Amino acid sequence: MLGRENCITYSTASSSLLPIDRERIAMTLSSRISGFYNLSLEERLAELIRRAGLTDEEARALSGAAGLDAAQADHMIENVIGLHALPLGVALNFQVNGRDVLVPMAIEEPSVVAGASFMAKLARSGGGFHAHTSAPEMIAQIQILDAPDLPSARLAILEQKADLLAEAAEIDPVLKKLGGGPRDLEVRLISESPIGPFLVVHLIYDVRDAMGANALNTAAERLAPRLAALSGGRVHLRILSNLADRRLARARCTIPLQELAFDDFSAEEVRDGIIAAWAFAAADPYRAATHNKGIMNGVDAVVIATGNDWRAVEAGAHAYAARNGRYTSLSAWGRDAQGNLVGSLEMPLAVGIVGGATRVHPTARAALKLMGVSSASELAEIIVSVGLAQNLAALRALATEGIQRGHMTLHARQVAIAAGAEGEWIERLARRLVEEKTVRIDRAVEILTAWRSGAET
Repeated sequence: MLGRENCITYSTASSSLLPIDRERIAMTLSSRISGFYNLSLEERLAELIRRAGLTDEEARALSGAAGLDAAQADHMIENVIGLHALPLGVALNFQVNGRDVLVPMAIEEPSVVAGASFMAKLARSGGGFHAHTSAPEMIAQIQILDAPDLPSARLAILEQKADLLAEAAEIDPVLKKLGGGPRDLEVRLISESPIGPFLVVHLIYDVRDAMGANALNTAAERLAPRLAALSGGRVHLRILSNLADRRLARARCTIPLQELAFDDFSAEEVRDGIIAAWAFAAADPYRAATHNKGIMNGVDAVVIATGNDWRAVEAGAHAYAARNGRYTSLSAWGRDAQGNLVGSLEMPLAVGIVGGATRVHPTARAALKLMGVSSASELAEIIVSVGLAQNLAALRALATEGIQRGHMTLHARQVAIAAGAEGEWIERLARRLVEEKTVRIDRAVEILTAWRSGAET
C-alpha cells in the first residue's frame, strides 16, 4: 500500500458540498487523534465516522468502497476505460483560525501526510494557523487584435465600462442572486509581442463559492461582440487566467522556540537552520523550484481530495512566484522578538465547493463533509495552512537530519511491495532495508529470495 500514514484509501476526486451541521460536528471533532496511525483501516474509518458525523454512504466513499464508478467517470471525460486510484490519507492536528479540522489528502508520495500532521502539532502550541483570503475574484481575458488605433480603442471600451459590467451582471442570475458577478473591467495595451501590439480586456468577476472557470469563460464569450464593435478590432481568445492574483490565500504560524529541539539538535539550531534553508530558496530559483514543490505537495493533495483543479492551482502558484521577474519562494520564515520561529505563505488559490467536477464525485463530497467547510474561502484557508505546514516539514528535515531519513523509511515499504513482499513481510523487509541503508529494489529482491528459500530467516 502506498503512502500508508493515516491512510483510508482513495479512488479519484470531485464533488459538491452537502449540508453541514457545524454545531454538532464542533461538539465531537478534534484533529488530535492519539494513535491514529496504529489503528487498522476499519478502525480509522470508524473514528472519522464518530468524530465528523459521516453517514455510511460518505464513509464508504472515503474508503473507496463506493466512490466514483466507471459509469460516472464515463460522463466526466472522453474515452474512459476505467479509474485510477490514489491513497487518501487524513492529516491530523490542524487548527485553522481556532477550529480543529481533519484534512483529507490524496497523494502517492510517502511522508507528506505524516510531515504535515507533525508540523501542525507543533503549530498548535503557538495558536495553530491563522489564515484569510481575499475576495473570490477571478480574471477573464479577452484578446483584441487588428484594432486600427489601440489607444483610442482602449478609451472607447473604458467609456462603456458601466454598460459592459451591467451586461455581464445579467449573464448568470444564480451567481447574481448569491452576491457574485462582475466587479471591474480593465483594458491593457500589450505593446510588444511576437505578432505586434494588441489589447487585452480583463473582466474581474466574483465567483463566490465556485472555482469559476465556466462562469468566466461564459461572460467573456458574451461580451466579445460588444468589445469588437467598440474597438473596431477582432476578438480572438476569450478565456480565464489561472494567475488568480486577486484571489489570494494567506496563512501564518508561530512555532514556540522550545518546540523545535529534538534529538541532538538545539531549538536555536533548528530555527536558524530552517531560516537559512528558506533564504536559499528566496535567493535562488533552482532551489526555489524544489522548495515550492514541497509546498505544493501539501496543497495539491487537498485540492485533489476535494475535487478541485490542481493544474490550475499549480499554474497560478508558480506564475505568482515569478511575478516580480524572478522565480522565488512562495513562503517566508524568520524569528520574532521572543526568538520563536514564524512563517507565512501567500499564493493564489482558486478552489470551489460547488460546480464543475465537484457535482459528481462522491469521494470529494465526503472529503468536504469531513473538513466541515461551508465556503470556498474556508477551504482555501485550510489548504494554504497545509501548504505552510508541509513547507515547514521539508525545511526542518533538510536543515537537520536530512530529507532522506524519514522519507526513506516510508519509501522502503513501497520498495518492499514492488519486490513482491506481502502481509507481515512488507514491514519486516522495509525495516531491514532501512537498517542496511540500502533502500533499493535489487537488494529487496535478494533478501526476499533468501527468506523464501530458507537460506536466511
